[in-house]
Amino acid sequence: MENKSHVLFNNLMYSCVDKKQRNNESFVPEHAFGYIISGETHQKTNEGTRIFSAGTVGVVRRNQLVKTEKIPGLDGEFKSINIFLDQAFLRRYSAEHKLAPAKPYSGESIHLLQPDPFIKGYFDSLMPYFDHPERATDNMAELKTKEAVDLLLNFNPDFYDFLFDFTEPYKIDLEAYMNQNFMFNVPAAQFAKLTGRSLASFKRDFEKVFRISPGQWLQQKRLNEAYYLIREKGQKPSEVYLDVGFENLSHFSYTFKKTFGIAPSRV
Repeated sequence: MENKSHVLFNNLMYSCVDKKQRNNESFVPEHAFGYIISGETHQKTNEGTRIFSAGTVGVVRRNQLVKTEKIPGLDGEFKSINIFLDQAFLRRYSAEHKLAPAKPYSGESIHLLQPDPFIKGYFDSLMPYFDHPERATDNMAELKTKEAVDLLLNFNPDFYDFLFDFTEPYKIDLEAYMNQNFMFNVPAAQFAKLTGRSLASFKRDFEKVFRISPGQWLQQKRLNEAYYLIREKGQKPSEVYLDVGFENLSHFSYTFKKTFGIAPSRV
């Protein structure tokens, strides 16, 4: 493979990295069905960090905020396969199979699956396509995605509502949500969607609640959290800036000093 670290055809993705790597994106827009071949992944949500090791098979629900870090195993590599089950595909599947409307889903956002030879065999069957992506076709990706949905429904019929609930997030308490999720570095449009609002109503409601714009509030909230972690918890700026929602260390250091009058390394 020309690019060993990342092979993607359509909605099927194989990852292989030989050093610790953080995902750039914090927002999971579509359902993902994944298998960790080697190494482990650390997933941080507003409820804390969960560690998933080699052999883990799981399903992650769409519209989640999560920070993911890939950690190589003893063999020196992290390897995983993910199948993204987007809404357009699931609507086609639902129509093709004449499925009844699903009930609104309110269960867990991440489900771990017990070992199953059919699911393991399914992921193994994808590897030849990642090794030879020139042999992969759109039709093959569609067929393998249908197979993934069939396997999940056969494994546990309760996945029906998980997969086929097409409703969007409803309007929720903005203040509580933002205080729980400010450290996720996503655009305001994503925060708007996740709180059940248009971007315009999100900005309007935000300023009513916080008396400040979303951008200003997020920056100050992240800086205050960083100051606390450095001053009270003894963490280093290089350990903190990504965790609180900044993209790069130099911008974080500049903004921190401008706000508090002291470099983060000297707190």
